[in-house]
Amino acid sequence: MRAAESYEFGELPLSVDRDVFELRRQGQVVSKALGLEGHELVRVVTVLSEVGRDLLGSPELRVALRAARVDDGSGLFFVADFRWSGARRPGTDTLRAAERLLDLSRHLASDDGHTLTVGQRLPSSRDLPERRLDQARAVLLGPGDLSMSEELRTQNQQLLRALEESRAQQEELQRLNAELEETNKGVVALYSELSAELEETNTGVVALYAELEDMTRKLRLASEAKTRFWANVSHELRAPVNSVIALARLLLAPDADPLTEDQRQQLALIAGSGSTLLALVEELLDVAKAESGRLEPTPADTDLRTLLHQLRGTLRGLTHEGVRLDIPDVADAPPLVTDEVMLTRVLRNVLSNGLKFTTSGEVRLTVETEDRAGRDWFVFTTTDTGIGIPADQQDRVFEEFYQVLGTHQRGRSGTGLGLPYARRLTAILGGALTLSSAPGEGTSVRVEIPARPQSVGQPPAGGRTAGQRLASLVVVDDDPTFLGLLRPTLDGLADEVTEVTASSRALGVIRERLPDAVLIDLVMPPPDGYALLGALARDPLTARIPVAVLTSTDPSEVDPTRLTHARSVLNKTHLTRERLLLALGLAPTATGSPSPEENEARPESGKTTA
Repeated sequence: MRAAESYEFGELPLSVDRDVFELRRQGQVVSKALGLEGHELVRVVTVLSEVGRDLLGSPELRVALRAARVDDGSGLFFVADFRWSGARRPGTDTLRAAERLLDLSRHLASDDGHTLTVGQRLPSSRDLPERRLDQARAVLLGPGDLSMSEELRTQNQQLLRALEESRAQQEELQRLNAELEETNKGVVALYSELSAELEETNTGVVALYAELEDMTRKLRLASEAKTRFWANVSHELRAPVNSVIALARLLLAPDADPLTEDQRQQLALIAGSGSTLLALVEELLDVAKAESGRLEPTPADTDLRTLLHQLRGTLRGLTHEGVRLDIPDVADAPPLVTDEVMLTRVLRNVLSNGLKFTTSGEVRLTVETEDRAGRDWFVFTTTDTGIGIPADQQDRVFEEFYQVLGTHQRGRSGTGLGLPYARRLTAILGGALTLSSAPGEGTSVRVEIPARPQSVGQPPAGGRTAGQRLASLVVVDDDPTFLGLLRPTLDGLADEVTEVTASSRALGVIRERLPDAVLIDLVMPPPDGYALLGALARDPLTARIPVAVLTSTDPSEVDPTRLTHARSVLNKTHLTRERLLLALGLAPTATGSPSPEENEARPESGKTTA
């Protein structure tokens, strides 16, 4: 066998209808020999017949049959070349049928005549065996007698086969359409089901959203109720507790009436329990305020040496027998500007926590300073030799009200607020609190705070020279118990102290006496402290008199915009002689200006402290 590039089967003239039948016969024979069958065979002979009948009568019409490769080299084709002269052109329907039914259809026109080439790609093989080509040629060269009825019968058989195949394809198409329709029904049903489920889900989401909105409203109302409760606790509970503590301290004072040893111990127990209760109440209040974002620091010059000395005296009574409390005496530390009350509470909490869980050894506090990007920082590190904290509990100890289970709490009372409260206050001061511990090896707590906040307003200068006594002082407060507790504190501050228990008479007394300073309680029957401050500010006779506000109200409840005439705000709970001296400008500070401590705030800065 050899590969055929082009194989000519011969040329046939077309002049009468019988020639068209002969063309159809030869086309069918050659197509079968070349491997065409079925629909492809029917399409080939149909196109040959239609083109022959359409061009019949054209001058010099001839057709040549061959097997050849086309120009693009894409395999072998059975090709029929129709050639004729004259101006006649193939019909549009004929050309369209040839293009639609066969793989090759090309019409060329020139001065010599026309050429219409049609062809069909041969299946399976790119090469044709010579034996098959010779057989096809022999058939063509055989007897050419053609029976018209035989040809019609052959055409009918081909048409019947084509119709049968078309019917089978139509039935298959119908079956596929039925399957597609059934699939579409399933898709529509699934879509409907999903839509119903989605609508139901959306309805549930809307209902859930409404429920969440209602719960949010209830939580907001509960939070507001809690805030009001804390405010009432602040005013109603802290004042009597403070009175209990102050009365106990007066009875224990060195110049008080002599007491028996048992009475002194009992009074000391009352004072200690009252202090513990007051500290617990204040911590609970501060935790609530910190959660609501209402707890703000009031930075002021802080005497670190005095602060540590007070901590040493306060915590000495909490030390177990055999445990040494080591708090350093810092004499040459850099200036520290922070909220003294918050820092005191942070250190007191971490130190008392260490003392609570240390039964032997020591609890030590170290103070260091570091330079960080041009800013001074204080680092307070508390280390103890206590029982330590398991690793899986070290994160949870900063959860509010959480207490480590097991031997850690045996025989040790507490609320679980100490460390969370200390960390929250440290963050408010602009620092960080970290903890490291190991069971049986003790615990180390590191508190880092900046030596000075990012921006600290300068307090106004005092109106009097430091260390100078007042000639007269007016105190306006409707609480006789508090006035009785305040008298020993005021001793030595002024030559004359005038107490006014009815605020309605206060303005007249102040105008009459024109004192060197005035102390005013905020919460009083009308006119309250705010109204009295406003009246003093509007009166030219009293506008320049220094005024300090005394209150037990929670700082977050104080309106700083109405305190513009007050030099400072002092909390009754922590009122001492030294703080009064600082507030009234009678004690020197590191800057030469009054430096309020703990519960003091400058109205000009718009802040108060508790």
